[in-house]
Amino acid sequence: MQQLILASTSPFRRQLLERLGLPFDIVSPQTDETPLPGEAAPQLVHRLAEAKARAVMLEYPAALIIGGDQVAIFENEIIGKPGNHQAAVAQLRRFSRHSLQFHTGVALLNSTSGTIQIEVIHTTVEFRSLSEEQITHYLSREQPYQCAGSFKSEGLGIALFESIRGDDPTALMGLPLITLVRMLEREGVQII
Repeated sequence: MQQLILASTSPFRRQLLERLGLPFDIVSPQTDETPLPGEAAPQLVHRLAEAKARAVMLEYPAALIIGGDQVAIFENEIIGKPGNHQAAVAQLRRFSRHSLQFHTGVALLNSTSGTIQIEVIHTTVEFRSLSEEQITHYLSREQPYQCAGSFKSEGLGIALFESIRGDDPTALMGLPLITLVRMLEREGVQII
């Protein structure tokens, strides 16, 4: 098997990729993540997933390189990582009884052949009606300040939701494994 590279420093993407049981290395891609003027979220994550994979291509000329990116959208606005408790409280207050859209891009670049596969997975999260006490209690337990949307769906954050709609449940966590498995198999990598 070709060397597998995860072009991401995200601990969430690393943990997800570990589920597949394949050996891989992690490389930090140097990529400008600034949206282009008028760029819609799906196009942004498509472009950035590809850019992250290509950013390490010269350093690894005989590898399969995974790039990924994710954007959360609420009321046509990109929602970032809150960074602190106060910002997380404000985000969860806004999301209570509303839907949040996630667009997750994944790219698999074969640096030997130059071929690249890119897909964007869409996920909708419907939030329950959240009280101030629930928000504060959740944030004090999980402190998801480095997570877009102020929650960790793989943890207690699942209790904040009415529903999750999407084709790939791990896309919400940052790396759509169902999609990635298909991509890897097209490159001759046997997962199971």
